[in-house]
Amino acid sequence: MGGAVLVAIAASIGNLLQGWDNATIAGAVLYIKKEFNLQSEPLIEGLIVAMSLIGATVITTFSGAVADSVGRRPMLIASAILYFVSGLVMLWAPNVYVLLLARLIDGFGIGLAVTLVPLYISETAPTDIRGLLNTLPQFSGSGGMFLSYCMVFGMSLMPTPDWRLMLGVLSIPSLIYFGLTIFYLPESPRWLVSKGRMAEAKRVLQRLRGREDVSGEMALLVEGLGVGKDTRIEEYIIGPDDELADEGLAPDPEKIKLYGPEEGLSWVARPVRGQSALGSALGLISRHGSMASQGKPLVDPVVTLFGSVHEKMPEIMGSMRSTLFPNFGSMFSVAEQQQVKADWDAESQREGDDYASDHGGDDIEDNLQSPLISRQATSVEGKEIAAPHGSIMGAVGRSSSLQGGEAVSSMGIGGGWQLAWKWTEREGEDGEKEGGFQRIYLHEEGVQGRGSILSLPGGDVPPGGEFVQAAALVSQPALYSKELLEQRAAGPAMMHPSEAVAKGPRWADLFEPGVKHALFVGIGIQILQQFAGINGVLYYTPQILEQAGVGVLLSNIGLSASSASILISALTTLLMLPSIGIAMRLMDMSGRRFLLLATIPILIVALAILVVVNIVDVGTMVHAALSTISVIVYFCFFVMGFGPIPNILCAEIFPTTVRGICIAICALTFWIGDIIVTYTLPVMLNAIGLAGVFGIYAVVCILALVFVFIKVPETKGMPLEVITEFFSVGAKQAKEARED
Repeated sequence: MGGAVLVAIAASIGNLLQGWDNATIAGAVLYIKKEFNLQSEPLIEGLIVAMSLIGATVITTFSGAVADSVGRRPMLIASAILYFVSGLVMLWAPNVYVLLLARLIDGFGIGLAVTLVPLYISETAPTDIRGLLNTLPQFSGSGGMFLSYCMVFGMSLMPTPDWRLMLGVLSIPSLIYFGLTIFYLPESPRWLVSKGRMAEAKRVLQRLRGREDVSGEMALLVEGLGVGKDTRIEEYIIGPDDELADEGLAPDPEKIKLYGPEEGLSWVARPVRGQSALGSALGLISRHGSMASQGKPLVDPVVTLFGSVHEKMPEIMGSMRSTLFPNFGSMFSVAEQQQVKADWDAESQREGDDYASDHGGDDIEDNLQSPLISRQATSVEGKEIAAPHGSIMGAVGRSSSLQGGEAVSSMGIGGGWQLAWKWTEREGEDGEKEGGFQRIYLHEEGVQGRGSILSLPGGDVPPGGEFVQAAALVSQPALYSKELLEQRAAGPAMMHPSEAVAKGPRWADLFEPGVKHALFVGIGIQILQQFAGINGVLYYTPQILEQAGVGVLLSNIGLSASSASILISALTTLLMLPSIGIAMRLMDMSGRRFLLLATIPILIVALAILVVVNIVDVGTMVHAALSTISVIVYFCFFVMGFGPIPNILCAEIFPTTVRGICIAICALTFWIGDIIVTYTLPVMLNAIGLAGVFGIYAVVCILALVFVFIKVPETKGMPLEVITEFFSVGAKQAKEARED
């Protein structure tokens, strides 16, 4: 995974430049005021700081749609160019108006970086470390602030500090960032697939994952072209084929045969109801519209569905590798017998020749000479399971391998999920064939030990066997087209990805129930983050530390008031870095939702203490000590939870086709909230005082805690495409339950 890690580090330099700029202007403005005599011009002074916020807000309004159209990488390149140009203009800046223009250009670069870096990292990171890598922007931003404060502090010790040099230094790291975006960062493989550029996407994935076989993830990215309009949940009990046959069970027309990595090794999956945690949660939503029967009457159905998966994760990770199914992940990938495999490959090649000729060109991979997904030749009473093959998906016989004693399958897509397809075809009452091609995201939920009895449609399974419980998200594949099926029978994979993709952003997808639900969560968490008090606490920190005696101590060693203020801010930023490091470690272990629910109550307590010490006279020393401790605790726990997680969530919960637009909407909410909080703070301080301001922030944090508990699901360890399917299923089930 080294490739993905290095790419994420390089991309997060865009956030380092944002933090660098924020800290630099905070120090430089002290000297800008003196040169341009702005002591009596507070509006101009405010604009110098605010222009970057205005620029970020303006460019965010269309950055998402442009990123969905032209790609993520060009927008990151544009961000680096804007940073570089703004640094040069600020270095020159002969008057305040040119400085304002430079700050506006700088804001454009900041807006692109803040919006697109989390999105880019989410789309390139492996599922199991996506949270860790997407916390890097928070770490880089705070690290950039610390480095910048150190630089500005050093310059402030000079006889005549030069603010132009302070601001102009930004062009040096931005030039490095520009070089990385041009020569090192690849385009997002998900965006490439969304544009039908399959060969490029495969090469990027191979580089990011450090292996040749990326067929499973390629298939997953293709399936991400859909928006989950018709997704449903099915449940299966999976057992060895021969064992079920020996029990003499009645024939079951609904069973599905699954093929393993060795000749003659196969399983049978039988549909059931209410056996899996996911299926039980869905049934409960359908009946009640909520989790009322479990004492959680307000929890969102989507949160319930996500929670049902994570409840089983520790059990799965510990048990699945020692069970009867060591290669469970690859059972969809290899044919039953060599002869069947040979027949299937021959049939597939014939289909592939026809398929390629429809698209023309000599690029085998980009034109998918063999279908992306193909039907298997062996039928089990009307149902067949599909397996991947062809130039994009990789050869069938090479889809599974053992590494270090652990089964690794090309069709494993992360978090215990597997990707497969099935083809159902039977004659209807009118004699016409009916059925279709379906995509399955399968999730193993546990192992039933010997002696258990499971109720199946074909009868009860006697004790003595071992069976895997599984739940599946079933939907029509992104490339399957019933309309094309009528025109030419070329197998289930009827459509090349270049035909399936939209020519531009599909605005109608924004109104799909799952997308609307995800937008509500994303916008809500961004608003609450901004009004949770981070700007107010940052504003108040120098005053608190000065009361604690830090300012007096620094002045005694010969530092000016300006230098002391800058050094205090640097020390405050330094405290954040270890906390962000802890968050990076926990993000994929404990999860996003857990960290929010664990850290927000501590923010509430810290703000409550700040309210009390500003109302009650507790003495100077006690006031300074409690205030300092509260501020430090607030900072440390904010950057562990409420700091990075809103951006992480917003980069995870939207479908590929509209992810750029949706994350831009959430980022626009972020910037508008930032502007409102920043410029209402002085007014609020004059009107209700510090105690009132911190009291409001504490109330907002209480509301945020309730919102997270009710609305924010746990997305750790889940592929992005599965996350969006869950939102779709949960939103539609909740809507149907309300209508009933």
